[in-house]
Order: sequence, then structure tokens, then C-alpha cells
Amino acid sequence: MQIGIFTVGDVTTDPTTGRTPTEHERIKATVAIAKKAEEVGLDVFATGEHHNPPFIASNPTATLAYIGAQTENIILSTATTLITTTDPVLIAEDYAKIQHLTDGRVDLMMGRGNTGPVYPWFGKDIRQGINLAVENYALLRRLWTESDVDWEGRFRTPLQGYTSTPRPLDGVAPFVWHGSIRSPEIAEQAAYYGDGFFHNHIFWPASHTEQMVRLYRERFAHYGHGTAEQAIVGLGGQFFMRKNSQDAVREFRPYFDNAPVYGHGPSLEDFTRQTPLTVGSPQEVLERTLSFREYAGDYQRQLFLVDHAGLPLKTVLEQLDLLGEILPEMRKGFAEGRGADVPDAPTHASLVAAAGGAHDTTVHAEDTMTGTTDREEVDA
Repeated sequence: MQIGIFTVGDVTTDPTTGRTPTEHERIKATVAIAKKAEEVGLDVFATGEHHNPPFIASNPTATLAYIGAQTENIILSTATTLITTTDPVLIAEDYAKIQHLTDGRVDLMMGRGNTGPVYPWFGKDIRQGINLAVENYALLRRLWTESDVDWEGRFRTPLQGYTSTPRPLDGVAPFVWHGSIRSPEIAEQAAYYGDGFFHNHIFWPASHTEQMVRLYRERFAHYGHGTAEQAIVGLGGQFFMRKNSQDAVREFRPYFDNAPVYGHGPSLEDFTRQTPLTVGSPQEVLERTLSFREYAGDYQRQLFLVDHAGLPLKTVLEQLDLLGEILPEMRKGFAEGRGADVPDAPTHASLVAAAGGAHDTTVHAEDTMTGTTDREEVDA
């Protein structure tokens, strides 16, 4: 079981002080949060991808590479990579490069995003969102597993004899999760390929999460990748905690009430009752999180959103310290009663082992001037 955090990189005014951080402050805070996540023992740090104010989460590859250079163990991921508007050729290159730079500590989550205008910004039609996700991902898989790719589709120029470089580390592509809040087509896509399915799980009731995860599990088994219980599932989540639950509610309420996403809507009490948001003591957060298995089954990855709604960096780091304190009990709770056939979360090491060991897939192309390959020139 992997436990971690994700950020959407919002730049939001702190409602208790009226101060709005600068982009520079927010970018540097993202790095500090990731480093703190590793310090307290979390397994994963993931960043979203947004290309508009009030977010600083554009170019997630630069962010992850920079964090990767300052960490040693934590897995770096995305939440999400925009498979609809980002060229799959660029995704293939960028994430293979980060894979090499971090010695395999990277995977990624594919998604369509939640900002409609991003489609025309990148020359795409939002009405083709699902079709773009399906076609672009099919091409990405080929780019990671094949060289000399010939390809033609609906949404980009054809490829003739194209080889993406660098090739995936040890001959194994980064593991892919498909993220979705409400689209059954994405659950179907994840199941078809035997990839992971990540249900964001932060705005909708448990009944919706149960329905989406069940669909993915059933289709995973249908396509012959294993039993429904062996499907690879991830969930999002949100919390705010203090040692005393009343203090947590009092401190978090102004942030909730004014948050751009869910502020000025349902009350904090209604929202925590109807969604997985938990505001209270560490014990309450622990018990609520472990209860997710009641409707999602045993799963592989739990990510929390902790740095949103204008919360200052100091408070976010305190939240991570509190999460670190209950982390051993959370791991123990997820392990109790876990089925023997439930797989662990995929890692680079496990994927390499499943592939029969590491192998170099460097393509030594022929030099059109001399007729020799790079390998021949080195050997000479």
C-alpha cells in the first residue's frame, strides 16, 4: 500500500490574513512540501497539471525532475498528466527522461483535466476529449514499447519510423494510472490495458466511488488481467487535523467556506458527511481513511490533498507531521485482513522483475553519413 499526497498547485488567498502568495512562493512551497513528505515517510508525491491562473502547476516534468534531484526514496507522480492536450510524443520523451534521472522513481496518472479552455489553448476540441484520451494513450504505449513506429490517427500528424528517446529505463515504461472523477470511459480504458485506475474521491459520495471502482474491477477481470480483487486501484482524499477535533474544525472552517472549489456551497458539516473530506483529530482521520476499504475493497494507493484553499506553508507542513505520526497505524490498518492475492502497488523494481529483469533498449541508429551505428563507432 502506497500512501502519499498530491497538489493541484492553486494560488489562493488566505482568508484569515487576506494575503495571497506569489507564484514564486507557491512554486518553492511545492518543493518544500514534497521534501517534507519524504521526511515523514510517505511513499508518493504527485503534482497536477494546469496551464492557467490561479495555478502554478504547469510543466510538471520540470517540477518532478527538480524534486527528484533533492529526494532519494519518494515516488514522483502526476495528478494528472493531460493526455488530451499534451502531445504523446512529448510525454514519452519527458517521463522516460525523468525515469532515468530518478532511477525509476516515477509513474504518472493520465487524465483529461478540469479546465475546459485548455483544449483550444493547445489546438484541441473539447468535444473530442474522450477520443483524444483514447487515441493519444494508444500511441504513447507504442512509443514506449516499440522503435521505428509508423502511426496515423485523427488528432496529430502521422509518424514514420519514429523512435522516442530516451528509451524507458531498464526496458520498462513508467507505470500508468488513469485518473477520473466521473467518466466510466476512463475506467474502461484503464481496465482494457491492465493499468491502474485512480478515482479522485474528493467531491463525490462513497456510493459514486463504489460504482466507479466496481466497474473498473469488473472490466479488469473481463479483459483477462486477473481477478477483480487484483485490479490496481488508487483513491484521493482530503483531511485537516489537529490534536483536538474542535480545534481542527474551527481552524479549517474559514478555508473551507472561502475555497474556490467548494466554498459558498454546502456547509463544512454537510460536506464532510457526504464526501471523504475529514476534519478532526488524527484518530478520526485514521479511522475514516481505513473505512474507504468498505466500499472500494483492498487497494494500492491513497493520496491526500493537503495544500489547497490558501492554507499557509507552515500549516501544511504541520499537517504532514501529524500524518507522519499516524502513518504506522494507517499502514497496519490497511494490512489487516488484506487478501493474500491482492497485489502490492507497482514500482519500477516490481515491473522490472515481472519483465524478467532489466535490459537496455538503447537504439543505436545508423549514421546516414558513414553507414555505421553509434555502437560500432564506440567499439572502434
